[in-house]
This record gives sequence, C-alpha cells and structure tokens, in this order.
Amino acid sequence: MDRAASGKADQEEGARILAEFRRNTGVGGNYWMSFELRVMPRKGSERTVTGTLLGTRGESGGPLSRLTIEGKNWLIESGPQPHAWTTGSNGEVNPASGGEALGGTGVTVFDLQMPFLYWSDFTYEGQGKVRGRPTHSFVLRPPPGFVPPEPGLTGVRVVIDQQFSALVQAEVLGAKGTAERSIALLDLKLVNEQPLVKSVDIRDLRTRDKTRLTFTAAALGIEWPAGTFLPENLGQPLPSVPPAKVVRF
Repeated sequence: MDRAASGKADQEEGARILAEFRRNTGVGGNYWMSFELRVMPRKGSERTVTGTLLGTRGESGGPLSRLTIEGKNWLIESGPQPHAWTTGSNGEVNPASGGEALGGTGVTVFDLQMPFLYWSDFTYEGQGKVRGRPTHSFVLRPPPGFVPPEPGLTGVRVVIDQQFSALVQAEVLGAKGTAERSIALLDLKLVNEQPLVKSVDIRDLRTRDKTRLTFTAAALGIEWPAGTFLPENLGQPLPSVPPAKVVRF
C-alpha cells in the first residue's frame, strides 16, 4: 500500500540521503542500450519508435548520454551543469533546449537530463511507500536563472527507493504546486549485478497523454573510442558494440 511522506523530516538527514543518491545515480562505467518509445496519446493512434543510447559518466559527475532516434542524434549531459546538443537537418550540431521532444514523442531532453536531481534548494519530506516499497520524498526547486522546459515550473517532487537508491517517481510541479507531469519507474533489470532501468512511464497529467520508455537490451563495460561524447562528433557514425556483451531483456 502506498503511503505519502509526512512532510516533517530532519533536513540534515535529507541532505545526507540526497548526496548519497547523487553519487550513485546512473549506470557505472560505459554502456550501450537499445530502447523503444511507445507513444500512447489519450486521443489518436499509438505508435512506437526505436533508438539506441550510449552512456558514460560526464566530467561534472552526472550521466552523459548519446542517443540516436530515427536518424537524429542527441548528446545529453546531466549533473550540476547540464548541457544538451542535437543534430540539425544538414548534420550541423546545435544546442538543444530542455523542452525539445525526442523523436516527436512525449519524452523531452529535460526528462532524460533530470537537472532537478542536482538542484541545491530542497525540502526533505520524509519517508513513505510507493507500491509497497520504502521511499524517501524530496521537493527540489530550480536555481535563479533556470530556464524551465515550459512556463510555470516551480519545483519537482522526487521519490527515491530506499533499498536500491533509485529514482522511483518524479512529478513536475506547476505554478500552484500541483503535479502537471510525471516520470514513473515501472521495472528494473539486473545485468551483471548492475540494476538497470527496464521501463518508465512519462505522463502529461493535464492531457493524459503517455509515453512508455522500454529498454530492450544492454551491454556493459564497453570501451568507447576517444571523442565519442564530444558535441562536434555527434553527427559521426556510432561505434560498434561487441555482440558477446549484449544482454537481451
């Protein structure tokens, strides 16, 4: 049974929990993953697009991801100083905004970048339960000068699984403090003792449109060629992945 956090908690303990989570967030080392994005609008037809993701750890400590979806490329850096780039129609590399949708789906750069995990202004709401699992709940607020992916963002509520130190749910809060968009972890997959995200739902709570991100295969411990994650190389072909390292889900 789910149980919301009380809203009254030790903020110093919350700072410790959040710092530990930040150190452990993301996949360790270099990795490759394939995925599907199933677009499920409240009205209209469903569709599915496929893509690949190359990952490593960025210089600022956050995940650094290179994605290809239907021939278009993105480079997304999370961490305390997030950045993102994409390729244009002529192959040129341009900065990408947080609100840019990936492959015309309901998933945005902001959803994958998750800059809110590194915002310093937070309130620890305490312990709760989601799908019967013990969790920690925080509300994080954007720093001065932050350009939101859409107007009205006042904060993001994040819920962290206590056992796996994994993000279970994130709710983007609007001007009135109500949830307008959510990211919810559905499943994890253990590959070589490394817990990986298997499926996530991204919902627009105003329109009730939903996109399901499902990872279908992974390869860990990859050696990427030098320059793989440089923005200027984003339009270059992806390096190959040793088939023997690929684990299908």
